[in-house]
Amino acid sequence: MNMCRREGLRRSLSPERMCLEEPERETWRHGFWLTLWLFFVFAAFSPGGRVCAADAKTDGASNLLTNEKSPYLLQHAGNPVNWYPWGEEAFQKAEKEDKPIFLSIGYATCHWCHVMAHESFEDEEVARILNKYYIAIKVDREERPDIDKIYMSVCQALTGRGGWPLTIIMTPYGKPFFAGTYFPKTGRMGMPGLIDILNQIATIWEKDRVRILKAGQEITNAIQPVSDPDKPVHVVSVDTLKKGYSQLAGRFDSKWGGFGTAPKFPTPHQLTFLLRWHRRTADPDAIKMVEKSLDEMRYGGIYDQIGSGFHRYSVDEQWLVPHFEKMLYDQAMLAMAYIEAYQATGKTRFGKVARKIFAYVLRDMTAPEGGFYCAEDADSEGKEGLFYVWTPEEIKGHLGDVSGDLFCRFYDITKQGNFEEGKSIPRMSLTLKAFAQKEGMDPAKLDRVLKDARERLFDVREKRVHPLKDDKILTSWNGLMIAALAKGHQALGDELFVDAARKSADFILKNLRTGDGRLLRRYRNGDAAYAGYLDDYAFMVWGLIELYEATFEVTYLEAAIALNRDMIDIFWDKKGGGLYFTGEGNEALITRSKEIYDGALPSGNSVAALNFLRLGRMTGRIDLEKKAEQLVATFSRDVKTQPVGYTQLLSALEFMISPTQEIVIAGDLSLDTTRDMVRAVHAGFLPNKVVLLHQNGPDGKRLEALSPFTKEMGSINHKPTVYVCEQYACKMPVTDADKLKKLLN
Repeated sequence: MNMCRREGLRRSLSPERMCLEEPERETWRHGFWLTLWLFFVFAAFSPGGRVCAADAKTDGASNLLTNEKSPYLLQHAGNPVNWYPWGEEAFQKAEKEDKPIFLSIGYATCHWCHVMAHESFEDEEVARILNKYYIAIKVDREERPDIDKIYMSVCQALTGRGGWPLTIIMTPYGKPFFAGTYFPKTGRMGMPGLIDILNQIATIWEKDRVRILKAGQEITNAIQPVSDPDKPVHVVSVDTLKKGYSQLAGRFDSKWGGFGTAPKFPTPHQLTFLLRWHRRTADPDAIKMVEKSLDEMRYGGIYDQIGSGFHRYSVDEQWLVPHFEKMLYDQAMLAMAYIEAYQATGKTRFGKVARKIFAYVLRDMTAPEGGFYCAEDADSEGKEGLFYVWTPEEIKGHLGDVSGDLFCRFYDITKQGNFEEGKSIPRMSLTLKAFAQKEGMDPAKLDRVLKDARERLFDVREKRVHPLKDDKILTSWNGLMIAALAKGHQALGDELFVDAARKSADFILKNLRTGDGRLLRRYRNGDAAYAGYLDDYAFMVWGLIELYEATFEVTYLEAAIALNRDMIDIFWDKKGGGLYFTGEGNEALITRSKEIYDGALPSGNSVAALNFLRLGRMTGRIDLEKKAEQLVATFSRDVKTQPVGYTQLLSALEFMISPTQEIVIAGDLSLDTTRDMVRAVHAGFLPNKVVLLHQNGPDGKRLEALSPFTKEMGSINHKPTVYVCEQYACKMPVTDADKLKKLLN
């Protein structure tokens, strides 16, 4: 790695720091040489040399990004490049003028997208070449994940790596023939420069078109999905779960937690799968891996020690130096991992971290309308991480010498710095208890001193120039945060959490729907746009299921069932099984993919599989359980071969093959005795349960319409009564909370 050290890992200006697509990718250097090889192949084909940039003039076309809603596209609205948003106008212009398309995909909080924008897209020389010889299109990957997934797969196939900014050059018909990520304006460090690439390809397009068109067609053919309904189904069973566990154990970093080497992504669904494996087997190593990983992330620089929330990933193995973006989906998935660890172990430190994540989201990432924003940038004032780092002089200047020195020693803020230019990222090198013992201090007093210091420094930091906030509201990521907050309420009992989840759900269901009830992808400044993708449906259904189990408001269960039905109608592959990422209402692109890999985010198919199972058990619908079986069978070969890549799906498989508990609470939720029963169910780690509340009155009738088997489950002797069914057999109902706890364990 091209990294330098100064008492800790620091970064240099290297594409190894690009906004990586997900964990488990090839190293940058391997992909770089493949990209460079492809570039020289094109150069070798060029018989006439390169176009002179000085001969290229801008044609005066307007930059149409000014009319867009995406913060990322608006960042480029003032570029001298004549950017077009993705759409018919751009493709028709490319076809009419016989020009290749230069496609650039990124997102608003991506550091290396900013670097390439400043270096190249704000540059007149680059703009002259692009405007004369190409039609330039900008895409926000968060608004159009369908486009991003297709062309990211091209980049990975051609270069062995993926990330943002994603650079694609393609024919006017969308067929790609060149792919890469970040390129400097001019060549450096052995990298080809963007100007050289653009000039060479412009020459080849003009003088050797046949080769390019052939390459574009071959690449397009190569990325088409292969759907074979007759392919043999591989049996996935407890052995598949065991293999997934063994593969994770083999990659576990026993010193720093997490899996693999740098860069390290949190990948919370790996940890939640391990919690399920531990519950199944009582394997002590499984829970140790979870606790070690969650603790080390909490202690490291990947966690914002001053303002809370987690950054996107760590460039080093120690969780010290993060890629400083904060993504909503990371907060949601990590909160769920900490909540489940708290439920599984009873250790309050995990619950405290979840509370702090939620405090950050409710403070900084919540829209007045009720939805949650996408992300916060890594950069401020043109520098990555500047908002988050400190020097000892700054700390002591605000806290005084005594408290400041104590704070610096606890959080590893040194004169040399553990980051760049003598600055430090706050991180905990010792636990509070160990540090107090070392200093001869009372831990409670130390905790108070540090808490006061963090609050004072937070107020100081608030006066700094803040990173950009991407204030789009995405249905899919809101679904994840709704699920996390609802689970947080169940485990921690805080009404703030469920209120925030309810507001977000109500906002999405009201504002991101079409007239016929189908979901839309994105909302910003009063504008909702783009037909929803699989993730929007699957993640939102997940959130609504959790929200129902937190509130027992039948409206949310009804909405989950309706959206799940729509999802099957719109996305299900009737021939090959599984769910496509794009549905009937989405734009037709050059291919249609089915995603199952659980990367930085779980796949829509993996989440949908568990949704099918849970809704099937909640409603008694066998057809939904069969749908889950069909989905797992569709991807069984890949999952059985390399289960470590599908840990969210493994959690669904664990639900499928394990004894599950269907719990019906019959009672009045306004009564303390009923709420005691609910708390008994919510408190424990019961990942393979579903829970329903059957009340008298209209809500009870609505539930009976959804779940007919609840009709006969009423209160006994006017007491709240709980019915627990397991492995297709029902136990005797109980009317006492203590007896219920014993029954659930």
